[in-house]
Amino acid sequence: MKLDSRSLLVGASFAVALFLGYSFRPTPAAPAAYTYRQFSTIASVVPGGLGRSRVIISDSGDQEVGKDLLNFYSMVGINFKNIANNDRIIVETINQYVSEGWELHTVTTGVNSAAEGKGGTGIFITRYLFRKPV
Repeated sequence: MKLDSRSLLVGASFAVALFLGYSFRPTPAAPAAYTYRQFSTIASVVPGGLGRSRVIISDSGDQEVGKDLLNFYSMVGINFKNIANNDRIIVETINQYVSEGWELHTVTTGVNSAAEGKGGTGIFITRYLFRKPV
């Protein structure tokens, strides 16, 4: 098989392009370092309005700061005004964090039913994890 100058030129051009492509790639940026902050909402579901619900926030000094939430139930059943009020408090807390430069990173939910299958009590917990570049 005879190599002509055209084949050599194409091959050499390809090799130079590969070399330049790998030699002058930008250096990958270092992963950003973050600081994290979290608040949790705990809703205790007890018929008759007897449950306790709160927003729990640990500030930078690890002191617990809480905001009361209203119960899901009243004596006559589900209280939708209370649920709407709780949603407002949660959104206000999220907006406060965002205005301070925090990014909502992860939301995790969980349910624990103390009397499974008996229509009794339970706890709903939601954790809101925020992060901010250091």
